[in-house]
Amino acid sequence: MTAGQILLVEDDPLVGELLDYLLKREGFGVLWARDGRAAQRAIAESDGFIAAILDVMLPYVDGYSLVEQLREHTALSDIPVLMLTARAQEQDVVRALELGADDYLVKPFQPGELTARLRRLIRRRPR
Repeated sequence: MTAGQILLVEDDPLVGELLDYLLKREGFGVLWARDGRAAQRAIAESDGFIAAILDVMLPYVDGYSLVEQLREHTALSDIPVLMLTARAQEQDVVRALELGADDYLVKPFQPGELTARLRRLIRRRPR
């Protein structure tokens, strides 16, 4: 039994494999989009993600644009969005949060912290 499906958007195969493993181990289903275009398609075709984990620096479409697309999507506008990126400058964090991200975690990250933050965001999600 899964706890729901997470949209994972990560272009680095090593980080993606690690996240895919961690999330599945925690009981989540995972749809892993490996670039911004694949993420846009997944968002456009979905009505059932319970959260999203987005990298910022992606091929084709960046994570900031994906946050905006999620917030404009009727069925996904209220899902928790966790930005997971190597971009650690204040302006990057502020931009993501102002566009609608719920949390921001800088790579490299601790797996336990990531899953704890994600579970907290999902618990706080309006039903």
